[in-house]
Amino acid sequence: MMHIHLTLNGEQTTWDTAPHELLLTALRRAGMWSVKHGCETGDCGACAVLLNGKLVNTCTRLAVQAHGAAIETVEHLAPDQPGRRDNDLQASSPPAALHPLQRAFIETGAIQCGFCTPAQLLAAKALLDQNPHPSEDQVREAIAGVLCRCTGYARPVQAVLRAAAILRGEAAPPAEMPPIIFASGLAAQERQAPADDTPEFPDDSFDGRPTETLTRTRMPVMVVAQPETRVVNKAETKVDAVKLAKGRPVFTDDMTLPGMLHAALLTSPHAHARIRAIDVSAARALEGVHAVLTYQDIPRVMYASGGQSYPQPHPYDQASLDSKVRHVGDRVAVVAAETPEIAQAALALIHVDYEVLPAVLDPVAAMQEGAPQIHDEPDAVGIHDAAHNRSHHIYVKHGDLQQAFAAAAWTFEHEYRVHQVQQAAIEPHACITYWDEDDRLVVRTSTQVPFHVRRIIAPLLGLPLRRIRVIKPRIGGGFGGKQEMLLEDLCGHLTIATGRPVRFEYTRSQEFSSARSRHPQIIRIKTAVRKDGTLAAMRIKTVADTGAYGTHGLTVQMVSGFRGLSTYRLGAAEFDCDVVYTNKPTPGAYRGYGAPQALFALECHMDEIALAIGWDPIEFKRKNWVRTGDEMMMARAMGEGREGFAQWVTSSGLEECVQEGMRAMDWERKTRPGFHTPHPDRPHIRRGLGVALCMHGTGIAGLDMGAASLKLNDDGSFNLLVGATDLGTGSDTILAQICAETLGVPLRDIIIFSSDTDFTPFDTGAYASSTTYISGGAVLKAAEQVKDQIIEHAVKHLLPGADPERVWLEDQHVHAPDGRKVSLEKVALHATHQADQHQIMATASHMSYVSPPPFAAQFVEADVDTETGQVTVNRLLMAVDCGVAINPLTAAGQVEGGMVQALGYAHCEEMAYDDEGHLLNPRFGPYRIYQADEMPRLDVILVQTYEPSGPYGAKAVAEIPKDGVAPALANAIFDATGVRIRQIPFTPERVWQALQAARS
Repeated sequence: MMHIHLTLNGEQTTWDTAPHELLLTALRRAGMWSVKHGCETGDCGACAVLLNGKLVNTCTRLAVQAHGAAIETVEHLAPDQPGRRDNDLQASSPPAALHPLQRAFIETGAIQCGFCTPAQLLAAKALLDQNPHPSEDQVREAIAGVLCRCTGYARPVQAVLRAAAILRGEAAPPAEMPPIIFASGLAAQERQAPADDTPEFPDDSFDGRPTETLTRTRMPVMVVAQPETRVVNKAETKVDAVKLAKGRPVFTDDMTLPGMLHAALLTSPHAHARIRAIDVSAARALEGVHAVLTYQDIPRVMYASGGQSYPQPHPYDQASLDSKVRHVGDRVAVVAAETPEIAQAALALIHVDYEVLPAVLDPVAAMQEGAPQIHDEPDAVGIHDAAHNRSHHIYVKHGDLQQAFAAAAWTFEHEYRVHQVQQAAIEPHACITYWDEDDRLVVRTSTQVPFHVRRIIAPLLGLPLRRIRVIKPRIGGGFGGKQEMLLEDLCGHLTIATGRPVRFEYTRSQEFSSARSRHPQIIRIKTAVRKDGTLAAMRIKTVADTGAYGTHGLTVQMVSGFRGLSTYRLGAAEFDCDVVYTNKPTPGAYRGYGAPQALFALECHMDEIALAIGWDPIEFKRKNWVRTGDEMMMARAMGEGREGFAQWVTSSGLEECVQEGMRAMDWERKTRPGFHTPHPDRPHIRRGLGVALCMHGTGIAGLDMGAASLKLNDDGSFNLLVGATDLGTGSDTILAQICAETLGVPLRDIIIFSSDTDFTPFDTGAYASSTTYISGGAVLKAAEQVKDQIIEHAVKHLLPGADPERVWLEDQHVHAPDGRKVSLEKVALHATHQADQHQIMATASHMSYVSPPPFAAQFVEADVDTETGQVTVNRLLMAVDCGVAINPLTAAGQVEGGMVQALGYAHCEEMAYDDEGHLLNPRFGPYRIYQADEMPRLDVILVQTYEPSGPYGAKAVAEIPKDGVAPALANAIFDATGVRIRQIPFTPERVWQALQAARS
């Protein structure tokens, strides 16, 4: 051990550290939980601290290198006072004791999952300490080393500029909130002009201030009025924002337990192989090792890892540990040891004798006769055609396609290809398991689906479900990647084997090779068009690559087919899909869940048809898109892995989305001379505009269910327990807003607790854009029941003679029409301690046979360098109909972040393999997600409709931002160059090759 001296957050301290210990490890060991592990290579910046005033990554620096240095972490920005907490976690505004940067991040909505927030705050502090008057570009450059997967960087930039003004002593303007335009239910083109002080697109200024002092993002405009509310439809600050801004220990890995062991996973170096023999004797003999498990040590139970509702969709084609590996990165053995270093050393001592088998990486080749059979195990359940590597075959038909094609004026057929990308959440998958005092297994895990995890792991561990408790802390980004049971079974097996707490966390490389990703697809669309421009029929034939295992293989493709065949009116439709095994890492759930693949093909295809028959693409789409009152015919035909039933479009703002987007984008400028060549001195730079329409879903009709429990406390506050999981989307805040609105109290009076299988009611989890709609529906029901109980008790005992039908809750009181009122505190105390003693509380569940689609129009402006193929996106604008936005601030943040993820999908992200199935870019650096200084301008327009089936008129918003960027960018590239590219991503090489092919 070495003794080093340093100053940590202003205090002199001495550390005893091993020569090889990382500064990251030492800081977290010292209780600096704000310092996060996101990678091991310094690519993500989540571990950054200030070292002698400069931002440095701690995952690539040894602790001994800090000798004599001064280190500052976020804990030092606004230290908690000993013996007291100086903030109200549920307050509607942040406490004054926070640092101006922390306040600004909270007020502007710059915090979503919060995992990267501490590092962003420190990067901003380092900048402002040196430069109190930064420009937007300087802010973006300063925080560029801290990757964020949630926000799109727009609001963090706003926050830093706002904090800079405050630190300069200036009277900072109010935090920028979404301006609301009320149209009294009129269509956008019929509404009155906004007030002069309401910012409008596409002006070059915002709120009268030059754009260079602000941000490239414009705030949302909202169209169509809704009922007046006090909490709902307001930009409330997130209920968890303070603890995230302070870097408190709220994530899975932010805890340590006495005697905790550390797990490490040995993975396959081969794409396809059998384990002939495995020798773990040397590893088990290593001092500090407590368990080494292989397929020989645990029972073989076949399962599916996808976190989906009961009954779990087939196939069951996985075992916790198997004697055959099916992709590079597949599980081989797992170790538990005293330290992470010992666990890694033990992995190196495991000797595996592999029989290497032929591998197949292409899904079309995998279906051919003679291809290597990936799943030849006799105990797999529900594989459609294992001999030809087909996990599923989906065939759904509606109407008479043969007749429709025969009678059509035109027939068009095109093929499109979409690729494999990773969710790339900054927080890796992490899990801690331990026995509690009642000998029950506690699983603390970064999951989106705690109740599904409990159900899936029980048979794998050989424990009855009642002996398992799953706790979901804060999650550092999920995006569907944590809608899977990946670590929990192995971590649980190690705790059972050792009797000790075990911590298990993926490395960043394992996130790429052993976690989940988006399904690649080959999509062929054939469409029949009548002479009047209406669609007669459409056939989609898809080959989907499900990688080594079939998890989510069925349902992702079902959603893909449904979205592809439901956005436009079709008299006849057919979906034919093969879901195919390959020897690549397994895709699974990823935000959008099949819709981004389908809508890339569909929206490009619709543009191609329109131009071929001489129509304007927008007019052609308007002629054919679904409208309010239309039945979505494929819902009845397809279902969701079970019998289908009718679905109708009950609300749609698509027309307004298109009109508002065109106006904001100044769409007509594309027809003006010189638009496509914006730089006369560089004629090889071509500019284009593109648009794509999107329709998504709001939960899974007839399947998703959520529940909520609510009770009144003695002081008139409420405890709200929900099983829904907040991934940074702000769902805890949104559900609390629904509750507060119903009960007539401010948001701070709702204490929300989510996602613990022992204490919260069941919820299917955070996926399918279901939380606001489904879980919110449960909260609304529970709140209405509690409201009724409050009124009943108040009228009976405290407001005698009042008509209960005319009594209402407002401002923390029960009000009678004659002017009398009584506080909720008095009602609570009276009900609990005096007359008719009882607890005012309720539990409610909600499931819907309706899945009202949100709609959107996505616009892109891009430049194409025809000499190099480089595509530069200048602007993304999305107009979204999500019904009534419960919280416009968090809704806009979801759209911004989703658009940037979608831009990476379209433009630069790609999982690339060599011929033997090795992933070539399993780290953030070469994988290339967007940084803050690479961002285009982002604009969001919220087009408000009122969805009658949703809580306070709400629909979903989280996933639809992923759907339209890729096709809109493809259409913009075509507008710029006249070249159609039907495969993403639009890398310089691919674009250049397409341009060269067109020239020749």
